Amino acid sequence: MTSAVQAPPGRSLEQRLRQARARAFVGRHEELAAFGAALRGEPSAALVFYVHGPGGVGKSTLLRHLVDQARHAGRLVVEVDGRFVGQSPAQLEQTAQALLERPDAVLTVDSFEHCQWLETWLWQRFLPRIAEGALVVLAGRQTPATEWTSDPGWAGALHVAELGPLTDEQARTLVSLNGVRPENTEAIVRFAGGNPLALSLAAAVDSANPGSAQAWAPSAETLGTLIAGLIGEVPSADHRRALEVAAQAYNTTEELLEAALPGLPAQQLFAWLRALPFMETTAHGCHPHDAAREAVAADLRWRAPNAFDGMKRRLTTEYLRQIRELPEQQALGVMNQLFYLFRDLKRIRDLYVWPRSGQVQDDPLRPEDVGTILRMATETEGPESADLVRYWLGRQPEGFSVYRSIDTGEVVAFACRLVLTAEPEPRDLAADPVVAAAWEYCNSTAPPQPGEHIAMTRFCIYPGAYQVPSPVTNLNHSRVQADAARSRGRAQGMFVLHDCDRWGELLRGVLTDAGVRPRVGDRTYGLFVTDWRQIPFESWVDHVLNETDMPALATPSTTTRDSFDQAVREALQIWRTPRAFAVTQLLTARLVADSRDQVTELRDLITSAVDELGRNPRSIKAKEALVATYFSGAPTQEAAARRAGMSFSTYRRHLRQGLDALSDILWNRELSAAASRPNRAGQTLAA
Repeated sequence: MTSAVQAPPGRSLEQRLRQARARAFVGRHEELAAFGAALRGEPSAALVFYVHGPGGVGKSTLLRHLVDQARHAGRLVVEVDGRFVGQSPAQLEQTAQALLERPDAVLTVDSFEHCQWLETWLWQRFLPRIAEGALVVLAGRQTPATEWTSDPGWAGALHVAELGPLTDEQARTLVSLNGVRPENTEAIVRFAGGNPLALSLAAAVDSANPGSAQAWAPSAETLGTLIAGLIGEVPSADHRRALEVAAQAYNTTEELLEAALPGLPAQQLFAWLRALPFMETTAHGCHPHDAAREAVAADLRWRAPNAFDGMKRRLTTEYLRQIRELPEQQALGVMNQLFYLFRDLKRIRDLYVWPRSGQVQDDPLRPEDVGTILRMATETEGPESADLVRYWLGRQPEGFSVYRSIDTGEVVAFACRLVLTAEPEPRDLAADPVVAAAWEYCNSTAPPQPGEHIAMTRFCIYPGAYQVPSPVTNLNHSRVQADAARSRGRAQGMFVLHDCDRWGELLRGVLTDAGVRPRVGDRTYGLFVTDWRQIPFESWVDHVLNETDMPALATPSTTTRDSFDQAVREALQIWRTPRAFAVTQLLTARLVADSRDQVTELRDLITSAVDELGRNPRSIKAKEALVATYFSGAPTQEAAARRAGMSFSTYRRHLRQGLDALSDILWNRELSAAASRPNRAGQTLAA
């Protein structure tokens, strides 16, 4: 939105830039007046300004104008780009420390929607502490939280402004300042509809091809049409490749261009990129305006889909290099940029959530946090699980971290990441059934060798969103994956998850369900595994982000756990049909391989396993649900629930537990390859 009007000689460059921007600025009189009153220190003026509106409406342009005003008034200005705020509010507080000490300080945060999770922390914990006279301006796409705007304490201190389109007269002024000829002005104003970005882009297209705007008509794809016009004739193939980088990367720097486009003149290409009308320039590099990025990407993807996908792969390679070589905290940020490349993939959308509030930060465990996490474990997974948390706190306290609410600073979740060395400790196996099951699985497939280790996320407990995708799982997954990329001697990585069916779907193609179902208390857990010796981290990323099938891991026998569980369910479903049961797939399992009468032996094994459930007070209901469903002749599950004397939801819960527990018992016998021969006398399956 700047004009080409020259400033008088003898001025500093900063003054010339400010004056040129001021002459080219159009509209927004109410916002300028309110901010001007604050700069002058008027008693009734607001101290915090919240500007919001859709992409391309001019938020960043207004913010730059306010920054110029503040500096001209002698204020100290701290500029922050919300796209690059770290995972902890402490980083923003450190950056904006001057506001706590200096009354002349002004903080501006552009693209606030990218760090909207800081909102509650800001208005509850940070902003009340700023020095009297200090000012804050936030600019983003989303409206402020109602808790903020409805707080009487903020009524006079907060100014909220929703930016809308420019008036026709303001739009005419803007395109005129951008060099559009008078005879073309009306066509552009009609086309852009008062959107400042669209007006500026249309002016740029018309300047490159005078009169072209007269052929345009209003369209729902205004930005796409404008950008296609702007990039229709790029200077060279090299420039087009640079544009492919900028359209996909979270942020583009000259160094990133050098890495993604080896052998090309990165300095010249970067200078061309940052001069494009739809590019935003920040301290971290440049990126297309949010409203323009998708149009640029869609146009390039349509024009050259293979080249577009190839650039995605080259950027992935560069990000992986950075993840391996950068310090840990920076590596986590690059991991997030890697996921941004593939934000449209179903796997990424399903596993990662980006809520407006409820954000957390990953902090080391403090001694005063121990009681809190033990309580969380007890309330969420039961006392047996809490005992294991206490056990591992004594064995590997360094493996624990907590997740603190950015809004309140309270501990809301915790994780425990164990490192299990090649020779398992007998006391660990005796104490923790999950770790014992993991070692049994590893030893029956591909045991770690000396110098290797297993990395296990043993606990990830967030009572507010227990074992569902959340900000906690976001951070945990990113840290685990960054560790996997940087570690040495890691044989296998493992996640322990309770809702096996749901996570099996979410992690399909990401991790392999090992088929192991250990129990702690009344809960059954699943083990989801990656063998890093079979698939390098780079190859794993390629499979995940390109949504291809993951190579199968080694299994304990020719029977996989998935197929075994399915065979158990099939055998139960045809239990009362002897002819079908005589050819059930479960007869091919090892647990009856040595039997002379495999059908009878298999029936006895299943009968024994079901009766074993009945001897455990915690699984009596599970046995009753199994018996009512498969052995009593009930025609439907609703009828089975009535026979079991349970509500349908309770019945379904116990039936799932019963199926998991029965499969566990039979699978353990399959692994041992020593099918027990139970005493058949007196064994019944009473309804």
